[in-house]
Amino acid sequence: MDNENREVCAMQDAETVLSVLRERGKKGLPCNQLYRQMFNKDLYLLAYGGIYSNKGAMTPGVSEDTADGMSEGKIDQIIEAMRGERYRFSPARRVYIPKKNGKLRPLGLPSWEDKLVGEVVRLLLEAFYEPQFSSRSHGFRKGRGCHTALGEVQRTWSGTVWFIEGDISDCFGSVDHEILLRILAEKIQDNRFLRLVRNMLKAGYMDDWQYHDTLSGTPQGGVLSPLLSNIYLDKLDAFIEKELIPEHTRGSRRKDNREYFRLKGRRFRAMQRGDRALARELQRKAQRLPSIDPMDPGYRRLTYVRYADDHLLGFIGSKAEAEEIKARLAKFLRDTLGLELNQDKTLITHARTRAARFLGYDIIVQHSNTKRSKGRRTANGTIALRVPSDVIKAKCSPYRKHGKPWHRDQLQNLDDHDIVRIYGAEYRGVVNYYLLAQNVSQLGKLCWNAQTSMLKTLAAKHRSSVGKMSARYRVKIETSDGPRICYEVRKMRPGKPDLVSRFGGIPLKHARRAIIRDPAPVQVHPPRKELIHRLRRRRCELCEQGATVAVHQVAKLADLGTSGPEQPAWAGLMVRMRRKTLIVCTGCHEHIHTSSKPNAA
Repeated sequence: MDNENREVCAMQDAETVLSVLRERGKKGLPCNQLYRQMFNKDLYLLAYGGIYSNKGAMTPGVSEDTADGMSEGKIDQIIEAMRGERYRFSPARRVYIPKKNGKLRPLGLPSWEDKLVGEVVRLLLEAFYEPQFSSRSHGFRKGRGCHTALGEVQRTWSGTVWFIEGDISDCFGSVDHEILLRILAEKIQDNRFLRLVRNMLKAGYMDDWQYHDTLSGTPQGGVLSPLLSNIYLDKLDAFIEKELIPEHTRGSRRKDNREYFRLKGRRFRAMQRGDRALARELQRKAQRLPSIDPMDPGYRRLTYVRYADDHLLGFIGSKAEAEEIKARLAKFLRDTLGLELNQDKTLITHARTRAARFLGYDIIVQHSNTKRSKGRRTANGTIALRVPSDVIKAKCSPYRKHGKPWHRDQLQNLDDHDIVRIYGAEYRGVVNYYLLAQNVSQLGKLCWNAQTSMLKTLAAKHRSSVGKMSARYRVKIETSDGPRICYEVRKMRPGKPDLVSRFGGIPLKHARRAIIRDPAPVQVHPPRKELIHRLRRRRCELCEQGATVAVHQVAKLADLGTSGPEQPAWAGLMVRMRRKTLIVCTGCHEHIHTSSKPNAA
């Protein structure tokens, strides 16, 4: 049997392929036949089902090709090019998006075919590498996110003396391609697959229609970029876990603090003598001291957590050793990964007197105030997460003008439902992110500013007053925490449930177990996405004839307009189906694109 026939016989469904790769990853076994999975049509269909609904699916790259017109024939063409190693990635179209600091971030927009191939490569690499990643890595991983990283710090970092806030200068733009390929080659022993990844990294980009080589960095805007970054920075995780942590971990427990126990002994004797005033004074002094020696030279602990390129270390020991750890990190990143620590932003923070900033939270080590804690010492040394005051001020800023809450002109032309929905979504997103903070109640200031701005926007739209708008939309709702006041707008729909938008009604209460994880990757278990079933039936949904079919796709249903005599039949069908996609034959697809149609369809 020739090589091609063996490859065809070896093709398996996507679930089986990815399961085998996960098992090899768990066992630490290498992959030496990965490229032949690029001939597996089942994987392309799975990848298509995962990315066709993304916002960028209808955004063109350097060509006009988008998800519209996708067919099994296009997949067959890609596979045929892969068999002869003839597939070539197109340069990405570069655009710039604003950053919070006012600067611009470059973003690459790959062509549709490159997005599809990149998603197939991502599925394969993720299945193999995910079981091998460190448990301390939380970025861009299934079931993990900012909250799981922060929760780990809150639960396990008690007693930390120093925080080392790591910041890598232009991490994703500085990834060395040759180093990344060497890291991949350690476990992927398939030169054809490595050449494919190299071609993807070296595809270049078009900026103002001028071609530029890609000399370093992962493809910004590509579906594979987060995973490649995790594979690259896994070397940092391994260095810290296998070298730094063992070197800076010793002692089973700290020594007792002699001064603390001396005061406790004096208190006991004062109680025996009946001198209660002296006993209370000695108790207050003892409570200001730790029961164990925080500077015990025989006790050291180093902890670590990473989210994407943001990493934080907690250290129990001296500042000199913390400085040494920082220097070792800088040397490893420079010599092994070709990255540079930002010396101005990589801070060593004393945990007892200052807060460290990580993932938008302030992290502090608590100490009891004996007057407030009524004699309890439960807070000493524990980690607390807080909403930074500058974050609250920044979040309030969009709602303020001339020193007070102000209406938003750009929203006045929307209907009331959409105005309340937008304000509610913005406020809810901030509150849900900061529910882990012990001072989450401070977001009441944001609530007042956003609520007042919303009411002023509604009042400006209706040429009314804030009081009248408040009276019209103010309601009481039942929540798991009891009745709450919020603002609600209902939009009537004939024959359908009302659309409801709300602002507020969220209790600003610390929720220690609040977890928001990153979106889970595409599920590989059957049943397949409904679109794939429709595509594989090979039947036109417009003329109902069996034929060679493709997928007609629009960016959003709102682009199809409202029902009426002027609406084309195909648009009316998509509206009734409530689908952005329509399976059509070649003739119907050409008719759709040549006939009059709604904007942006």
